Amino acid sequence: MLTTLAIQNYRSLREIVIPLSRLNLVTGANGSGKSNLYKALRLLAQTAQGGVVNALAQEGGLDSSFWAGPEHISKRMLSGEVNVEPTVRQQVKRLKLGFASDEFSYLIELGLPKPDSTTLFGLDPQIKREAIWVGELYRPATVLLERRSALVKTRADSDPSSNSPAGWHTLNVQMQHSDSIFTELADPQRTPEVIRLRDSIRAWRFYDHFRSDSDAPARKSQLGTQTPVLHHDGRDLASAIQTIFEIGDREGFDNAISDAFPGAHVVIAYESNGSLSIQFHQHGLLRPLSASELSDGTLRYLLLVAALLTPRPPELMVLNEPETSLHPDLLPALSRLIIKASSHCQLWIVSHANRLINALSQFEDCNMIELDKQLGQTEIVGQDILSKPSWHWQNRS
Repeated sequence: MLTTLAIQNYRSLREIVIPLSRLNLVTGANGSGKSNLYKALRLLAQTAQGGVVNALAQEGGLDSSFWAGPEHISKRMLSGEVNVEPTVRQQVKRLKLGFASDEFSYLIELGLPKPDSTTLFGLDPQIKREAIWVGELYRPATVLLERRSALVKTRADSDPSSNSPAGWHTLNVQMQHSDSIFTELADPQRTPEVIRLRDSIRAWRFYDHFRSDSDAPARKSQLGTQTPVLHHDGRDLASAIQTIFEIGDREGFDNAISDAFPGAHVVIAYESNGSLSIQFHQHGLLRPLSASELSDGTLRYLLLVAALLTPRPPELMVLNEPETSLHPDLLPALSRLIIKASSHCQLWIVSHANRLINALSQFEDCNMIELDKQLGQTEIVGQDILSKPSWHWQNRS
C-alpha cells in the first residue's frame, strides 16, 4: 500500500507531500488542483510503462507542465505584504515525482537537456534521476538502486575487483535519457526489486473515461471472453459482469444493484454468435431493458460496480469524478460500494459531489484530502509541519 505521495514543480503542485491510507478522498473547489494531482499520479504510473517522457511531451513538454510561479514563496508574499515578482532561478529546473510504500519506494526527477543546436529534440524532457529504496523514508542505508543520468548503481556486496565504492555495483552506464530503469533494468537476478515495483505500478488502474453516450461500446453486444479486469472505457462490460458472476462476488454485485435500484437485477444473455448482452430487469417493467436503452446514469453505475467488484483487485485503483452522470440518489449506494471495495485494494477517489463526499467522510478510515490554492500553488487544507509526512528528495550535494 502507498503511504505517501510527493510531487514537486508539477503545474500548481509546487511542493506537496500527501499521506495516504486504504481509502483516499480528494476534494476541493474548482481550480484547486484536483485534476493536476490526478494527472501527476497518472504520469508517475507511466514510468513503469516506459512512456513518462512521451506523456510529459504530450502535455506540452517540461516548460508547459512545470510550476509557473516563483521558485520560493515567502510568508510576506502569502500575506500580500509584497508582490510576486520574477527572480533569477537558483536551482536546476527539475520536476519530481515519488511515492513511499510499506515495501518499496520510488522517485523520479525529470529535467531539460543541455542546450544543443545540432538537434531538433533539444526540448525533450530527460530522466535525470531515479531511486528505489526499502521502507517509507529515503536514507542512504536503505537505497537499493539509484540512477543519475546514464549511471546506475545497485546495492551489492563489496567487490575488490570493482572500482565502485564498497556496497555498490555499477549496472549500466549507457542508459538513454528517455528510458526508465523499469524498461531497461528489469533483471530477475540482478534487480528483482525493479521487476517487483514495475509490476506493482503497472497494475494500478485508472477509470475516468467511461463512455455512456448513445454510441458507447458498453451499450452494444460484445464477443464474450472471461474478463476479470474491466477495460478503462468499459467496452467489455457484459463480459466483466459475467466474469463476476462466475468467479467473483455475485452476491455483492446483486446487492449493489438492488441497493441503488430496489427490486432490480442484471442478467447476461448469451447470443447465438457467441456475443454477450446486458438485460436489466427493473421492478414494474414487463420486459428487461437492453444496455442501449439504459440511461447514462444507470449504465455508468453498472460500469462502476463492475470496476469496483473486480475478481482481480489491483494494489491501487483511481476513480476520477465517479459521480459524473449519476443522479444524487445513487451516490449513497456508490459510497457503500466504494467502502466495501477499499477492503480489497487501495482506492483513490477524486470528487466534488457533496453527497458522495459526505457519505464517504462518515467512514472512519476515509482519508480526506481537501485541496486549496494560494498564489497559484495547491495546498492541503489543515496540513502543518506535524501532519506532513516525512519525505526527503536527497538532492545531489
